[in-house]
Parts: sequence; C-alpha cells; structure tokens
Amino acid sequence: MTHTAPPASPVSHIGWLPYIVAATFFMEYLDTTVIATALPQMAHSFGVGPNSLSLGMTAYMLALAIFIPASGWVADRCGSRTVFFSAIVVFTLASVLCGVSQNVVEFTAARVLQGIGGAMMVPVGRLIVVRSTEKSRLMQAISTITWPAIVAPVVGPPIGGFITTYASWRWIFLLNVPFGLAVLAAVVALVPNLRGGERRPLDVVGLVLSGTALTAILYGAELASQPGDNAWQAAGLVVAGVVVGWIAFRHARNHPHPLIDVSTLKIPTFSVTIVTGSLTRIGIGAVPYLMPLLFQIGFGLSAFKSGLLLLVSALGNLTMKALTTRILRRFGFRYVSIVDVALAGLFIVAIGLLTPATPLALVLIVIFVYGVGRSMQFSLLATLAYADVPQPQMNAASTLWSAAAQMTIGLGIAFGAVSLRVGALLNGEASGHAFTLDDFRLAFLFAGVVTLVSVIGYMRMAHNAGQSVGGGALRQNAS
Repeated sequence: MTHTAPPASPVSHIGWLPYIVAATFFMEYLDTTVIATALPQMAHSFGVGPNSLSLGMTAYMLALAIFIPASGWVADRCGSRTVFFSAIVVFTLASVLCGVSQNVVEFTAARVLQGIGGAMMVPVGRLIVVRSTEKSRLMQAISTITWPAIVAPVVGPPIGGFITTYASWRWIFLLNVPFGLAVLAAVVALVPNLRGGERRPLDVVGLVLSGTALTAILYGAELASQPGDNAWQAAGLVVAGVVVGWIAFRHARNHPHPLIDVSTLKIPTFSVTIVTGSLTRIGIGAVPYLMPLLFQIGFGLSAFKSGLLLLVSALGNLTMKALTTRILRRFGFRYVSIVDVALAGLFIVAIGLLTPATPLALVLIVIFVYGVGRSMQFSLLATLAYADVPQPQMNAASTLWSAAAQMTIGLGIAFGAVSLRVGALLNGEASGHAFTLDDFRLAFLFAGVVTLVSVIGYMRMAHNAGQSVGGGALRQNAS
C-alpha cells in the first residue's frame, strides 16, 4: 500500500503535531481514569447504587474494542485529519452529553458515543505523528505523545476526587469542551490530511473477530476488577477472547486485505514491543490499581492523602520525560530496556513491602523510582515500535499497537485485582474480599515477578535495535 506524502508544511507546524495529539490523548486518558472516583456522587445524582454505573464504564471500553481495529481503514479512506477532527468533535459532544445526563440510560448511551470518538481519536492521532515525523525526530515526538498515558492514571484519581468534592462530577466531562474546541482549531490549521493511496475493501470478518476478541478480554478484565464472586466468569471471558483473538490472527495472515495487518509482527523491534511489551505493561499497569488500595485499606489513609502520594509517582514520570531521549541516545534501547524493566520490577515488589511504619521519605523514594521506571519503559516501547516500520505499514502498525495498548490497560487492572484476591486466599482469607498488608505484599510480588520475567524478551533484542531513530547502540558500534 502507498500513502500520499504530507503536504508541504513549515517545520514549526510539524513540530506542533505531537503536542496537538498529546492534548487529545490527555483528554481521553484523563476522562477514563477520573470517572472511578466520581462514581458514588454520580450514583447518588441518578438515584441508583454505584454498581449500576459500571455499565457506563464497560460500555465505553466495549466501544473502544469494536472501533479501534477499524480506525486505520477509516483513516485511509477518509483522510487522517478528517477522521481525527471528526473524532474530537464526537468525543467533545459526547462529553457534554455525559455531563448533562439525568439517568443511567442517558449516561451509558453518551459513554458509547464517547468510546467511538476515543477509538478513532487516539490511534489516528498517533498515526498522524508517525507518518509526518522524520525518523531522526521520532523519538522526541513519541515521547511527547506518550506522556498522557503515563501521567493520567496517577493524576486522574486525585483530580477526580478534588472535582467531585469541591464542585460536581459533571465538570469532569464539561471541562473537555474548552480543550476540545482549542484542539479543533489547531487541527484545522496545522494537521496534514494523509490518506491511503489504495482503496482497500473492508475486512468485515476481521472486524467482527477482532471486535469480539477485544470485547471479551476487556469485559472480562472489567469483571475481574470488580468485587463479587465473578472470578470464573471473568476468566472464562478472557480465555474466550484469547481464543477468538487467535482465530482473528490466523484470518489476518491469510486475508489479502486484512483489517489488522499482522505482517508487522515480522519486524523484530515492532514485535518485541507488542509481545514482550504487553507482558511488561500488564505487570507495571497493575500498580496504579493496587497502590491507592494499599494506601487506603492497608495504611488507613484518606482518599485525598492517598492521591497525594500517587502524585509522587506522577512526578517521577515527568522527571524521566525530560531525560528519556538523552538516555536512549546515549545507551541504546536494548541496554536501557533491560536495566529499566529490572529496576521497575524490583521497586514494584518494594512497594508491597511498605508499611504504615515505614519512614515517609522512604515511601516517597520507592514510589518516585517506580514512576521513573514506568515512564522510561512506556516511552521506550512507544518509540521502538515504529523504529523499523516502513512507511506503507505505518497504518497497520499503529492500529495493532493501539489495540494491544488498550487491551493491556484492562489486563493490567484485572491482573492487579486478581493478584490481590489470590493473595487473600493464600493468606487464609476464604472470602477474598477483606484485604490485609500481607495480601498486598503478595499482589505486588506477583506484579513485580511478571515485570521481571519480561526482561528475557528484551535480552533477545539486537544490540543496535532502534538505531534508525537515534538509539545509542549505533554510535557505540560505530566507535
């Protein structure tokens, strides 16, 4: 497949693209994370129990699962700027509808619409950046658009708690309006309208299979993270999703115009970010779920104080953001990934060893280093993914990356929830609902071990992996 070249555009305009896309990513990721803290107030407003609102959260994820695989095909047909602009409009409009909802049915319908907008906005925005940016500048560009996904999960809960405590839950959604309007103006002025040169037919079978697989996995992950006796049902859905996913993979390999082109997995640097990277993201991604519970249940802190501690992790994320590019250029992707994932795994285990008697300074250091490791690895994976992907396959790579990233977000939360329950059962608490510090210790141990195991995949990488985007291994080899 060929793609039309981006129109001539000033370098300054191209330089703004990652920031425009990052703004939309932050809207989407923040919206997803802050809603959890607002559920009690929303339930009271609608006159229902908090569990009744889980449908709204699930509906959003299911809309993402169904429409993310189609995002690349739609962008090729209609033009990336057209789709990106339309997705922001839909997402912003849906945010307004969420904010003015009067009952659960209205809120759920608005969340489905918001999920459709988010499914097109995030992968197409990433696609615009990787298509429009030279390989030599790709590392910095990807680092910019990655920070919302890293920061939002840790700053979202305290922001949501502040808004719901001192204002109204409706402002969580209505605040998207000024951001959305500002980004729309920037998109019209600065974003090129790229589209595929070949008009591919829509792979309907692939759409159904991929949508079914992602839906089952994400819904199963959502069930696993909820209290109640639904562990077997959740496990069954995840297993069914994996089976259907394998069928979708086989279908894609044999289809002349697959919706998700899995041939990109033959590229070693891209493959390691999908396969090994998914394992890493699940282990590291369990921590934002487990940490607030540790501080509130295990330490007995208020939600607000727990949120303040989480902000230290966000500080670690932002601190590393300023150094990521320099470190990767100095030491290379392989070396940094091995050291960073090992460090992140050890400090995840260390978080589980914290107690209320641990000196505050030590608590802050451990959380900060975890944030540093999380930031570095997520940025590294997002950059390395496109290092060796040829331009005609950028669309396929972006779609597959977005689907894998969305899936591992849900699986990380589910893994954290299941690990905590397993920890409680291993400690002799038959109900698996009342958690102690010992339970958290085991849950963080499980998450740390999964993260450490993924180091094996990075050790198999070539020493010069990522050299095309400025990895330090090239200069080391040349010298």
